[in-house]
Amino acid sequence: MRIGVVFPQTELGGDVGAVRAYGQGVEALGFRHLLAYDHVLGADPEAHAPWRGPYNVATTFHEPFVMFGYLAGATRLELVTGIIILPQRQTALVAKQAAEVDLLSEGRFRLGVGLGWNAVEYEALGQPFHQRGRRLSEQIGLLRRLWTEAVVNHKGEFDTVTAAGLAPLPVQRPIPVWIGGSSDPAYRRIGRLADGWFPQVRPGPDLDRARGIVAEAAEAAGRDPAALGLEGRVTWDPEDPARFERQVGKWRDAGASHLAINTMGTGQAGVDDHLAVLARAAELAGVSPA
Repeated sequence: MRIGVVFPQTELGGDVGAVRAYGQGVEALGFRHLLAYDHVLGADPEAHAPWRGPYNVATTFHEPFVMFGYLAGATRLELVTGIIILPQRQTALVAKQAAEVDLLSEGRFRLGVGLGWNAVEYEALGQPFHQRGRRLSEQIGLLRRLWTEAVVNHKGEFDTVTAAGLAPLPVQRPIPVWIGGSSDPAYRRIGRLADGWFPQVRPGPDLDRARGIVAEAAEAAGRDPAALGLEGRVTWDPEDPARFERQVGKWRDAGASHLAINTMGTGQAGVDDHLAVLARAAELAGVSPA
């Protein structure tokens, strides 16, 4: 099981030095990848009351593709979006940005995508919120074509490409596309289309049920469910490190190919605090220093 970290987007602010120090610090601890969340815009909770979203206009988010271009030259980590809200973005532009990150990182990039939940963000980016599921499914196929074919012709419900292509193409052809989500339609989409997935449930009955839906959809599409990667996520528990260790073990027993450790929202004040906690987490999870 390859173990990485969740970049603490909301807690490191706009400090560029913190991005570099964090990336190099987790690499030195022996972690294999860095996963970043995505939000282009935050909503003003007063203007959109009652606001129930976990983030708002005051919550800091680096743009993942740009940040990964920076980290590609500063570390040897695999860089993972977990997830890019794909349907609110232009497909061809995402293909270009992802290809560039893949080139700069020498093939150490994994594109995680999903639907998102913030209708305010969709409106500002000029995309319909209610069509995001259908759009995502079309986008994934087009992305793969743009990453592997010199010239693409595509006429779909949402995108049109007429005899055009990317240059240069990425190192990975195609770049792995992983999908996040916690609904039955998301699980079916994962089975049909994804190279791997981010379950938003814990090991146990809920994960078993989700895997069953994913496997059924994969088999119906002529795909091997066993070939799909699976990345779990565990949040550091400052009150009960032993519980954290047990959760890591449960993901390992569940056959996860990857695991991301999250320290965001656990009381850490800055890079040094996050790295200190991750040093302890690495010890408990069996991660060896680089």
